[in-house]
Amino acid sequence: MPPLRRLDVVLDSVKRLQRIGATANLLNLLQKQHPADLAEVLGDLRPLERRSAFETLLGHNSRLAMEALTELDREVGAALLVDRPAEELARLFPVLPSDDAAALIDQLPEELSASVLELMRQKESGEVQHLLEYEDRTAGRIMNPEVFALSEDLTAGEAIQALQGSRDVEMVFYLYVVDERRHLVGVVSLRRLLLVSPETPLKRIMTTELIRARVDTDQEDVAREVADYNLLAIPVVDGENKLAGIITVDDVIDVIKDEATEDILRLAGVSADEHVATSPFEAWRKRLPWLAVNLATAALAALVVQRFEATIDRVVALAAFMTIVASMGGNAATQTLTVIVRGIALGELTWGNTRRALGKETLVGLANGLVFGAAGAGIAWWVVGNPYFGGILALAMVINLIVAAFAATLIPISLRALKVDPALASAVFITTLTDVFGFFAFLGLATFFIRYL
Repeated sequence: MPPLRRLDVVLDSVKRLQRIGATANLLNLLQKQHPADLAEVLGDLRPLERRSAFETLLGHNSRLAMEALTELDREVGAALLVDRPAEELARLFPVLPSDDAAALIDQLPEELSASVLELMRQKESGEVQHLLEYEDRTAGRIMNPEVFALSEDLTAGEAIQALQGSRDVEMVFYLYVVDERRHLVGVVSLRRLLLVSPETPLKRIMTTELIRARVDTDQEDVAREVADYNLLAIPVVDGENKLAGIITVDDVIDVIKDEATEDILRLAGVSADEHVATSPFEAWRKRLPWLAVNLATAALAALVVQRFEATIDRVVALAAFMTIVASMGGNAATQTLTVIVRGIALGELTWGNTRRALGKETLVGLANGLVFGAAGAGIAWWVVGNPYFGGILALAMVINLIVAAFAATLIPISLRALKVDPALASAVFITTLTDVFGFFAFLGLATFFIRYL
């Protein structure tokens, strides 16, 4: 039996202390945890237990409680706040960075969020409202507007003094340099700043060619640039190249995690905002539409089979083996689709190299079709006792695996070109194609060579 993790012990202790009503001990335990660990513990509790633990912590350490909420799934975190009065929320949100506060407020009901923003002090409310003006999943929405910037007219010594006099600076590894109108003109590393003489002008030591993101850049593209260039932070500028904020690597990690989770869920036809704690009714409501689409596409495959009813009546063994062709095509398509969607998400696959990717996947499909077609043919021959039956199965499998390769490569790329998330819609279309072509190829070949069966 594997040893218990520390957080497993904490979770069990929280549940036990709640059961016996040891509030003081529970509070002491919760306050010793890091916000990320607290979020994991709260996420593993049942809804009523989660609310009780959060209430206990919030009453004595509101900052820690709110910081833990930012590490939780946004929907789960907002659910713990939605029943609280706007006046109380307006006092709680200012302890958070503006970007984290905006993410939580955005999940609240519209009327409540408007009241909270109105009641917050002008400075905090203004920053949060400014972030909420940007489109969801853009750099502007996830940036922190409180970014430390230096004037290009300063010397290194003056820059160090300005840095020493600043408070709550989120990122000091990179010091951004702006002109008098706050246009971003360069960046200086902290190491470089400390190594030069105090009289050195920033203009002489700053780097003018720097990686930046616009406020309307997709958050996934921002995450890719941070990963590609090994950055600890990336500045965000507006349409006039004025420094608007900063996105740090911890925000990028959250983006990567969220985007990867979303792609995995959407490949399975599940809503991106569903999670383990989602209520049964909400989960049912979110899964129902795509299951309905799957039912419609499955009916299309059934119509294809119905067209060959006479052939199946004459050779009953076809009914037993036709599912092999369809399932092999579906599994092969899923493998290709996963690789292609990941390639699109990472920027590895574009229209320019689509032909090479298509050629590779076609060759893989052909090779798999030949190998597994031969294996299936041997099994079919042994079971049915007819070599022609095995040959038809093998040929149908080769055809369907090649179709699977074509479909799983071209459909997600085409959907991306049409501004449709390829992870969301590809699986449904590809499953339909592999089922339809698999049944049609196998039963069509059997009909054509019926005299040999």
